[in-house]
Amino acid sequence: MKDPTSPATSKASGVAWPPIAVPGQGLPRDREARPAIGGPPADAPSRSSRDSRPAETSAPTTASDSAGVPAPGGPESQDCGGPAGEGTALLDDLRTAIGRYVVLPSDEALTAVTLWVAASHIQPGLQHAPRLAVVGPTKGCGKSRLLDVLYETVHQPMMTVNTSPAVVFRVIGKNPPTLLVDEADTIFGPKAGDKEDLRGLLNAGHQRNRPAWRISGPEHKPTAFPTFAMAALAGIGDLPDTIMDRAIVIRMQKRKPGEQITPFRSRYSVPELHALRDRLADWLIPQRGTVAGAVPKMPVEDRAADTWEPLVIVADLAGGHWPALARAACVAMTRNEVVQDEQTTLKTRLLRDIRRVFDQESGKEALRSQDLLAVLIQDAEAPWAEYGTKGLNAYHLANLLRDFGISPANYRFENGRQAKAYARNQFVDAWARYCPDPALSAPTAEVPAHPTRGRPPAPPSGTLPTGPPGGPAGPRPTR
Repeated sequence: MKDPTSPATSKASGVAWPPIAVPGQGLPRDREARPAIGGPPADAPSRSSRDSRPAETSAPTTASDSAGVPAPGGPESQDCGGPAGEGTALLDDLRTAIGRYVVLPSDEALTAVTLWVAASHIQPGLQHAPRLAVVGPTKGCGKSRLLDVLYETVHQPMMTVNTSPAVVFRVIGKNPPTLLVDEADTIFGPKAGDKEDLRGLLNAGHQRNRPAWRISGPEHKPTAFPTFAMAALAGIGDLPDTIMDRAIVIRMQKRKPGEQITPFRSRYSVPELHALRDRLADWLIPQRGTVAGAVPKMPVEDRAADTWEPLVIVADLAGGHWPALARAACVAMTRNEVVQDEQTTLKTRLLRDIRRVFDQESGKEALRSQDLLAVLIQDAEAPWAEYGTKGLNAYHLANLLRDFGISPANYRFENGRQAKAYARNQFVDAWARYCPDPALSAPTAEVPAHPTRGRPPAPPSGTLPTGPPGGPAGPRPTR
């Protein structure tokens, strides 16, 4: 006799069996359960009904379709890929879900992670694959939990812990996976061992058309392996500068007393996040051809613009308040890293300290090397008293300044004596380039109504502002 509650007889008995959620794989599109975004009810994991409605897809937007789109935030704001409010509401839902499971250091960081997840679904249409550097000073800061959430929402996740570099090289193709690297300090730190191939892949994969050449096959022919793929790396302490410079940096902190999160449980968390992931795919995959020609107006320049451009493209597609949110997060988090670099890069720190000494000695156009060293070493908060074996000396000072084209020269002072000295005008160019006046601020970026196609925009004027970090972060250890 058959069990009346078995799946084989559930149709006759009227029992609705939920589909099985497999982490990282999702549910069948035509039978997927779609739990409420605001959080599953108490019995949602075991009693969710099947949703047999076909997934809604969006047609790619052409230049003629996007003409006349109102400005974001207007009364008829719409994204460039579907009905009004589709992209805006979807990103809002994703942002809420991520913030429910992980406490991120700032609202800008939460916005960045949300857009990074969405951008992973349009990788084939992008020119750059931004890294997401999830770093923290100690364990227990939520780095691995954030990777858990990313694993269930990004496009084709591939966790690379204990994965052979040869496998990663062969998996990346025209439709690359999203690499997720936990314990990245084991790849780049002193315990790295023989991980040079994986390090090279992560460095080269930020930009398209940077293949890795290897000898492969029985005939030992040179073979080009693509490296272009988005990657999230989590670890204790900062990653190498070559990674951090290509990454959106999330500086995690331990939760304060009173900061609550929802426990991550596969029975209800995975179906919810998979539903969001599939909605992202339905919305963004048809628009990969559209984003390939998008040239959004960026509030930053150079490498920072390359890294943030995919996120701004997604925000412009969504419309509503997201274009403004994306650009505000871009400026705040880029400023954060500028401040971090100024505080921790030894040579830049030296330039800032020398500028402070000249400001204190107002009116002097030159300072004797020994006088400058004496003032630098007296600063108890600076590293110069402990630099080297006996503190900073004239040789060290000249060596640190050599890369800036600055060297001591004979200078005749008012009393007629000559001495090796540094003149103020030697530092003017280096100060302007590497530690500009913090009072300068960047102009406010105008937010376009939709991604601009065709001629790239003119570079923004002014300089990148420096100021308080966008999120809580301590100084990075000196390398």
